[in-house]
Amino acid sequence: MKRKMLLAAAVLFCISGIASAKDYYVSLSRGKNKNPGTKEAPLKNLWKALSVAKTGDVIRLSEGNYPGRMKCGWFKMSVPVSIYGGYSADFSSRDPLKYKTMFQPKNENNDKKGGGLGLLHIEFEKNPMKAPKGFDIVIDGIIFDDGFASSYHAVKGKPAGFDTGMWLEGPAKNIKDKFPSANRYSIYSATASRGEGNITIRNCTFVNGSNMAINLNWWKGKVTVQNNVFCNNRMIAINVLCSNGRDRIDWECANNTVLFTWSRLNDLADMGFGIRTNTNVNAKIHHNVIGLNVLTGFDNTKGNPKQKKTSLDNNIFFLNRESDVQMTMSPSVVKVRVDSFEDLEEVDGIESISDNVDLKDPSVFKGRINPQYLNSFLSMKYSEKTKLDPGKCNALRSVLGLPLQGTIKTKIDMYANRYPMEDALKLFGAIKDFGAQYPK
Repeated sequence: MKRKMLLAAAVLFCISGIASAKDYYVSLSRGKNKNPGTKEAPLKNLWKALSVAKTGDVIRLSEGNYPGRMKCGWFKMSVPVSIYGGYSADFSSRDPLKYKTMFQPKNENNDKKGGGLGLLHIEFEKNPMKAPKGFDIVIDGIIFDDGFASSYHAVKGKPAGFDTGMWLEGPAKNIKDKFPSANRYSIYSATASRGEGNITIRNCTFVNGSNMAINLNWWKGKVTVQNNVFCNNRMIAINVLCSNGRDRIDWECANNTVLFTWSRLNDLADMGFGIRTNTNVNAKIHHNVIGLNVLTGFDNTKGNPKQKKTSLDNNIFFLNRESDVQMTMSPSVVKVRVDSFEDLEEVDGIESISDNVDLKDPSVFKGRINPQYLNSFLSMKYSEKTKLDPGKCNALRSVLGLPLQGTIKTKIDMYANRYPMEDALKLFGAIKDFGAQYPK
């Protein structure tokens, strides 16, 4: 009897928690932080809403570029709440492509980065006993654009007609930039964060990311990444990891458009993955458009393949630079194009790999991909010249069989140059039923 009463009390507590969930409205143009956060009297800043919202609350953002507290360029979510962008100033209508809600920080404020590792930094209680449970987070209709916080070379790696040269990692910086690139994720969930619940990221645009666009270290629950555009990010567009080390998490990755993911450095040697799976993740990856990534479209080499379950079905691949899929076939790593996917059917961890195709009609991207950017990417060249010091030191090293010292000069036509945000938005709806569709 006592056990039933405790169970009933727990159910009532959950119901009351859901019933008391609150909506907060935020408007840069109309709001004030002293307001109650209603539709008629909205708050002004997202950071203020995040500081007062409780688990299960919903924050609704009108159009505008949200700069963070003291223009720091990032936001911290310490309790599970949902954030919806794309509202008109008066909240009478919603269209994320028309009423742009942006996280688009500026280079001049990079010294205020603080502890935020992502434009949206998610970090809950570290103690599993105190961490939130049973929640559902939705991140919907936000434009993440780190392109104006990054530093770009004035002339190097700058094709004709481009606004910027190649992306620069500190300490080097363009003389026009006050600070080096911030080099951060767009959405980041801390490895030490604990929480048992679900997160859905949808109808968002991730462009010009200076590090991985989505890097989620999730403790327990389900991750859904659906109907987003990823364009011109570094290292990995979508990376989902299980951080508890025991249980597996479920991840659905569907109807995303993933283009132009760049390597870690401008030597184009490593990283540059569209989508990556990791140990203890059960992934269903379907109906995505995955193309023009520097290394590979889908990477399955990280972690233990026997501790993964991956279904890779009904995706469109095209013009990924080295391969469409890269995965471990012990003891080697194999790189495979889409027409040879059948050879991967019995690889450890692959539950299903069917109905994936190469892009049949490139004309679907006419007027949607920036033509200058595409042409420069397709004709991109990388060269390296080594000039050894002919001095006596190197002569002695040669006799002793030691490595020679010298200088290496590299040249690359482009590297993660800034992509026009407005053009990234044109990628929604490019191919019916595949990739990102127009947000509803």
